[in-house]
Amino acid sequence: MAIKNDNPSPVSRIYAGLTLKQWIAGGVFGLLAVYVATLVPTVDIAWVSAILLLTIYLFAFEIVGVDVAAVTIMVVLGLTSVLAPFMGLTQGLVDTKFLFDGFASNAVISIIAVMIVGAGLDKTGIMSTVAAFILKVGGTTETRIIPIISSTVGFISSFMQNVGAAALFLPVVSRISARSGLPMSRLLMPMGFCAILGGTMTMVGSSPLILLNDLILTSNQALPPEQQMAAWSLFSVTPIGIAMIATGIVYFMIAGRYVLPGSVARLDGTTGNAVMHYFSEVYGLDYDLFEVVVPAGSEIVGKQFDDVESIGRVRVIAALIGSDDLRIGPGSLSRDVGIQSGSVLGILASPGHVKAFAERYGLQLRKDIETFTEVLASTKAGIAELVIPPSSKLIGKSAREQWMRKTYGIAMVALHRDGQTLREGDSIRDMPFKAGDTLVVHTTWAALARLEQDRNFVVVTTEYPHEELRPEKIGWAVAFFLITLGLIIFTDIRLSLALMTGAIGMILTGVLRIEEAYEAVSWKSVFLLASLIPLGLAVESTGTAKWIAEQTLAVVGHMPIWVIQTAVALLATMFTLVMSNVGATVLLVPLAVNIAIGANADPAIFALTVALATSNSFLIPTHQVNALIMGPGGYSVPDFMRAGGIMTILFLVVLMVMMGLVF
Repeated sequence: MAIKNDNPSPVSRIYAGLTLKQWIAGGVFGLLAVYVATLVPTVDIAWVSAILLLTIYLFAFEIVGVDVAAVTIMVVLGLTSVLAPFMGLTQGLVDTKFLFDGFASNAVISIIAVMIVGAGLDKTGIMSTVAAFILKVGGTTETRIIPIISSTVGFISSFMQNVGAAALFLPVVSRISARSGLPMSRLLMPMGFCAILGGTMTMVGSSPLILLNDLILTSNQALPPEQQMAAWSLFSVTPIGIAMIATGIVYFMIAGRYVLPGSVARLDGTTGNAVMHYFSEVYGLDYDLFEVVVPAGSEIVGKQFDDVESIGRVRVIAALIGSDDLRIGPGSLSRDVGIQSGSVLGILASPGHVKAFAERYGLQLRKDIETFTEVLASTKAGIAELVIPPSSKLIGKSAREQWMRKTYGIAMVALHRDGQTLREGDSIRDMPFKAGDTLVVHTTWAALARLEQDRNFVVVTTEYPHEELRPEKIGWAVAFFLITLGLIIFTDIRLSLALMTGAIGMILTGVLRIEEAYEAVSWKSVFLLASLIPLGLAVESTGTAKWIAEQTLAVVGHMPIWVIQTAVALLATMFTLVMSNVGATVLLVPLAVNIAIGANADPAIFALTVALATSNSFLIPTHQVNALIMGPGGYSVPDFMRAGGIMTILFLVVLMVMMGLVF
């Protein structure tokens, strides 16, 4: 009797899941690898070229996850040391002693450290303040938020490593997404791309530019005095960098709706729109948050909340009395609060009722939440469900008797009983509670967390942010961030050590617990980067990179100077997609200098072209910044290819135009 295999192996699932398009593409890439093998001078280069094509195929067509693909390529490179005799090789493509060095590389340790530093700053509440400011200035529209975030990150990344700037703003973008209802996928890619572009603004903005002057001095040793190059100053590239960032911002403002993924916001308990949709479906509540301002002379001045809420069928959940008396939560907001001229009220109600309420009392209805952006953010407050259990001491008592808003910090907006939902205006606060009553309330998450310990309620809503902020640690967090920034800008120590200083400082001072530090790291990004480093090593050590460069330059060597310079930029762009930008710079700068001298061009400009073009890494998520945002943004490789393909072309065009204008 045949035995059915209910648990097929991963390999079987991959084969079974391949589409016709993926099979055809695999065949095309296989034939291309065979053709390349007939052109290359050595067997080593033939095998490395084949593995490069395999990597591109796995990334482009998402046969497996990008991190799985990267680890697979690393393992394949390691196994060549065993299979070398069968492959026609004298030794493996990568020495196994160095195969896992990527996990201890400067880039990987740096990305781990910046994630921890960013999480530490977020834990103190700094990022909430920054997010609130951006929302206050930019509102909740993509066309206003994207330029603010992108320009800020671009400026910051001109003085620190771009992955550090991106990681610093990752929690800010997450909060803005939760509060504005805009998906992370619509915000993270513009932020990440502009972080990369910001690295072109100063000579300390990216590793290749930092390295360039050293490479120029090395090349000068082999050049006659009349051909020797001068070192570039700190702001030599600033006009080019400004043009690059402006191009990135304008690109996403114009084409963002077409090239960015249109995924919905995540249903993780922090997305206010998703929560309101749930209560609309279950209880028929079409409520939303509104802000109204009480002008002088309004009939509502002098009245108490209790006088107007039932009549207007609205619920006041926050109030700013005067200039600094902010009231929300237990002990501060109750029905006997008096309404003063100039007060700002946060109201939860249906759009029709709040509009009628504002018209009746001559209130100013704001289009967006401004005053309560922070305190009513979906990361701090929202709608929840509570059930009155049979053992509750509240049975037989009404919400009015218990002063629910003042005592427990919950503003009841609906009561569901016997299959019927009653709302504000249906005297729900005067009805004695019964066992099994479901209360739909607006509350702060801190108050809801306390109610989970109160036996008078059963808290049904469990997926809400249990955020433990540590504002008392803000001094330590800022101090270690500034120490890290100072070490990066003013010393020559390795970037990874500078960043890890800040990370371990935040752990030792209690800004973050070690468990929280582990959770802050995107291990998918770590494995993606670490596993690709051996591939770059193989490309360099086998002579594959040099061969590709020579073949490309042999084709365009006799053409006009701007064409040759463009070819150098294209070559650097291609190399930086499959190897580190530092490796591409080290390899190509000497070649570019020699080509420039042969073409009677300025070798320093050609060297600078290489160092700038290695930032043109948008097509696939191999750049550290792209790897960092891929998981949180829910991006796939085709997403990068779609948005990054156009950005790659724009980068090259702007680079060549600005190089011609500036130099």
